[in-house]
Amino acid sequence: MTRKTRPQEARTESLPQRRVLVLHGPNLNLLSSRDPISGEQLTLADVHTAMESRARADGVQLESFQSNHEGELIDRVQAAGSEGVDFIVINPAGYTHTSVALRDALCEVAIPFVEVHLANIHAREPFRQHSYFSDKAVGVISGLGAQGYQLALEFALARLRASGA
Repeated sequence: MTRKTRPQEARTESLPQRRVLVLHGPNLNLLSSRDPISGEQLTLADVHTAMESRARADGVQLESFQSNHEGELIDRVQAAGSEGVDFIVINPAGYTHTSVALRDALCEVAIPFVEVHLANIHAREPFRQHSYFSDKAVGVISGLGAQGYQLALEFALARLRASGA
């Protein structure tokens, strides 16, 4: 009896795709204003499209999530911890000044993050000048409009490249 053997299939082991999660806090779904830096009329979808295109060029998967509800943002951060998300870009918006719970979720999952604000929070009302996130973030970008998101993404991509991915 002869035994047929199959040629061994070439193994194509690829590295898992790196992932960046972009979180947008309350009221950012209403973003439809003239960006102070570029002068362009921008929506949150425009911001996402530009970021996604840039991430894809580096072979990185980008997901954006916006919610007006603190618990949904916390749930999304917690899920990121088990989904293999490598980096978070977050604009906590109004939760910047109030959410210890969202801060705790970010600390618990231990995913590096950059905090982004469209406006310069230090030039706003005194109660908006304190952030519950800045001391835990690897970086903070404030006051550069939508360009701040792009700069945060560039930083995240550089960190992912440097980590050998």
